Amino acid sequence: DLELLHDPEDELLCSSLLEAVQAALGQAPLGSRRCSRLLMPPQLLAQVRAELQRLARSEPCGLRGALLDLCVEHGKACHDVGHIAADPAVVPTFQLTLVLRLDSRLWPKIQGLFASGPAFAPLKLSTGFRVIKKKLYSSEQLLIEEC
Repeated sequence: DLELLHDPEDELLCSSLLEAVQAALGQAPLGSRRCSRLLMPPQLLAQVRAELQRLARSEPCGLRGALLDLCVEHGKACHDVGHIAADPAVVPTFQLTLVLRLDSRLWPKIQGLFASGPAFAPLKLSTGFRVIKKKLYSSEQLLIEEC
């Protein structure tokens, strides 16, 4: 039963990991002359939290052994946003690649056209995402979760 492997410290670690993710998104270079930042909707934050905790349950060090690669997908391009070690004091046992998507609705596409708009325009992320899990201590196949 995987519930027996649940580490209560993973809850706190997951919160700090998600804060690091949000900070990385806030500093992500978006290749535009206008200043922008990426916003995670609360629903996306809750879904990512649950998925990270679920994927960490079967790992020997739990979430502490995670190395998180953060990417944002826009169209066919995938932009690298950052690399975060859940616990830098622990040798990573698995790698998670979290692929977030920009909201594809019309507003994010046209907001840059307005010259009188705010200089700091937030871009909202979609609630859909993909997580790719790779065990670093095993030759097992990749696990790809689409949410």
